[in-house]
Amino acid sequence: MSKKAAAAKSGAPKEAGASNGATVKDVPAGEFIAALAAHFKKSAKIEVPEWADIVKTGTFKELCPQDPDWYFVRAASLARRVYLRGGVGVGEFSRIYGGLKSNGARRPHYAAAARGVIRHILQQLQELDLVSKRKEKKGRFLTRNGQRELDVVASQLAAARKA
Repeated sequence: MSKKAAAAKSGAPKEAGASNGATVKDVPAGEFIAALAAHFKKSAKIEVPEWADIVKTGTFKELCPQDPDWYFVRAASLARRVYLRGGVGVGEFSRIYGGLKSNGARRPHYAAAARGVIRHILQQLQELDLVSKRKEKKGRFLTRNGQRELDVVASQLAAARKA
């Protein structure tokens, strides 16, 4: 039996630096995104731009989002995506959030999402020191502060689910 397994079995305290809570991977995606969006809105760290109520999220959409908090939800979703897979850039995110464009009676075709909205959210997350660029690599990566903040929200959500 390994030392860690023996310590866990004997009830000894965990090693320093060991995570005591849940991570983003341990909680359901929908619940985590809703909790992180509420955290962003409550902390007032992310500023919703004045054009957010009239902009579409893609050329394939007919209307702007109906949810008044859609900007916080998209920011939370982007932060979770960067957490799970770093090195993703604006172009890849526009493909991830894209969808089918209705062409009337003709067949639908895939269209990418609006890159300006994604870029603006990533820049705001970068100002908050949640994500950053690396000189030698492309795309955005999660920072230590970003990982800590997302893990805190995830552990609070996991604790609330257990209770």
